[in-house]
Amino acid sequence: MRETPGTTDVFKALADPTRRQILQDLRDGELAVGEIGANFPISGPSISRHLSVLKGAGLVTERRDANRILYSLVEDRLALSLGEFLSTVCPEQMVIRSIRNHRTKATS
Repeated sequence: MRETPGTTDVFKALADPTRRQILQDLRDGELAVGEIGANFPISGPSISRHLSVLKGAGLVTERRDANRILYSLVEDRLALSLGEFLSTVCPEQMVIRSIRNHRTKATS
């Protein structure tokens, strides 16, 4: 299987439970670094490293607001990376989903 550039970074980022939890915490909207760090029993520099990995994988973005750095989830990046991987590993599932969606629309 040939992965697109950056897909490996996404899976490396997802390999760590702290980073997965950060992504879940960001699902409701952007958070400041301090707000993210408050949810973990690890140091601020460790949280920053985790955020750097997530940002490098394209899973989060950051913006400055005065002296705060706010992070947000890049939802499309995660969905597209996982969808691309799944479509190469289980292509029949894509066909089944397409048929199921077509049937659902036809009965609506």
